[in-house]
Amino acid sequence: MTGSGIPGHKAQSVEVIDMHTAGEPVRIFDATKLGVDGTTILQKRRTMGEQFDHLRRAMMLEPRGHADMYGAILVPPSDPTYDAAVLFTHNSGYSTMCGHATVALGRFLYDRARLQNRLQTSFILECPCGPVSIDVSPEPDPSAAPLVRFESVESFALSLDDSISVDGLGTVSFDIGYGGAFYAILSGSQLGLDFHETPLEQLVEACGKLVTTLRANRSFTHPEEPDLSFLYGAILIDSNVLSSGKFTHNLCWFGEGQIDRSPTGSGVSARLAVAHARSQITESDEMQFAGISGQAFTGSVARPSGTGIIAAVSGRAYYMARSELILEANDPFAHGLTLPARFGDFQA
Repeated sequence: MTGSGIPGHKAQSVEVIDMHTAGEPVRIFDATKLGVDGTTILQKRRTMGEQFDHLRRAMMLEPRGHADMYGAILVPPSDPTYDAAVLFTHNSGYSTMCGHATVALGRFLYDRARLQNRLQTSFILECPCGPVSIDVSPEPDPSAAPLVRFESVESFALSLDDSISVDGLGTVSFDIGYGGAFYAILSGSQLGLDFHETPLEQLVEACGKLVTTLRANRSFTHPEEPDLSFLYGAILIDSNVLSSGKFTHNLCWFGEGQIDRSPTGSGVSARLAVAHARSQITESDEMQFAGISGQAFTGSVARPSGTGIIAAVSGRAYYMARSELILEANDPFAHGLTLPARFGDFQA
């Protein structure tokens, strides 16, 4: 953060770069000199939330952001062998993994190296869920968006064919997959809904009811790290059967009701892990996954791992803007605005 440079005004500024991957926004903020302390990336995540969360709110929330904004905050890596470290942010907090932001950061890191007269196409990105390897394949046209492929942390199926009673929906069957974050994964038919014909608003509402019920009644334990032990969202899919070469769709509900425009890289990884656990796919299989924007990621099993798989996901990201966000000292919404559920909440 720096002074805004606006004459006569007391303000600070936050320089950001806005990108999108398959239509899902990524607002990148370089906080490597901000002083986000911690020995590990998860400690830095806690420090960011406790000491600098006003910056997340300023960047993600209205009037500078919006309800479905997403962000990537760069912090110093915990290990000097890593090329960069990132905290993923959204309108209600911090996530542990984000595939669409990883794709955007792959292009960002590649282009930053080029500006420094370095040709680097492979990177290790430290994420809250663990280190993720990124490979960038440049196009012959240097101005074209390169293909970015990443191999995530171990993805696995936590449970298969589980079920729970949800008010208004009855008994709902689902799987729980982990791809850097935990997701409930289920087809529209398991909610009694036609995935392709049901209005999006109705699909979103059903996902929200399921996630709320699961968070209140179930626990989700990561085998190594308590900070990763929570249900991040739900992936509603067009079919429970995943097969090689098939084009398939994801509707990702995450956080506190955000809807991913992209297929969701961590969700793709979780779906691949569930399909692999069901013996539907093998290491040689490759599939196309599309979110509600219609733009696809390619996903595959890079290799089996101890309790699951290492998933590989690839896509392309695009630049939208380079901005200086102004935070005036007397602005009541310098650190963001969250819309109330009703006007009466202003009087609370």
